[in-house]
Amino acid sequence: MKLEKLHKELRSIHGPVGKWWPGTSEEIMVTAILTQNTNWKNVERAMKNIKEELGKDDILRKLSFLSTERIAHLIRPAGFFNIKAKRLKALLEFLREYNFNLKLLKRMPLGALRELLLKIKGIGKETADAILLYALEKPIFVVDSYTKRLLARIFNIELKDYDEIQKLFMSHYPPNVRLYQELHGLIVEHAKRFCSKNPKCRECPLKKKCFYSQMNGLS
Repeated sequence: MKLEKLHKELRSIHGPVGKWWPGTSEEIMVTAILTQNTNWKNVERAMKNIKEELGKDDILRKLSFLSTERIAHLIRPAGFFNIKAKRLKALLEFLREYNFNLKLLKRMPLGALRELLLKIKGIGKETADAILLYALEKPIFVVDSYTKRLLARIFNIELKDYDEIQKLFMSHYPPNVRLYQELHGLIVEHAKRFCSKNPKCRECPLKKKCFYSQMNGLS
């Protein structure tokens, strides 16, 4: 199977997942940091605490007025809460420069905005790109551990460098926000359901098109 066919194949299995990452743009800015090194259920618990404390509107501005210690207390369910609270604070300080107006950020060129995000302490490429794609709706593909796993197993492409993998996907798919959002979501869904650390190859609808499954006689 060719890489450019992956979106169509996964969509036929899992159906249209659309944007996939839940929440408003403001919520996604927060959850992009909270989801680092934890599962989504823990992120949801942390976001529930934030909403109960601050309400659902203008979350970023309201969070910026809280101390790092108070933020850490609210996001405790997400794990590594002291570290993540500092990272959130750093992001909020950056957003304060734009008066928390995400529309201003959306109007900025993708490359320049990405460079600014990557300068924020605690925000790496995956987190920055998740913010860009899902919160600010910029056409950039998000690479995560699931992407690397599917690339290695299905296509026998062993790449570890983030930029190389991102460039590979973006060379096979046009720069389209909705497409990148859904493709990333479909990859995550497929990895969780079938292509987990201990793969369920015999159950996987792609087993006859998968290099790993074919090489191991699991199709």
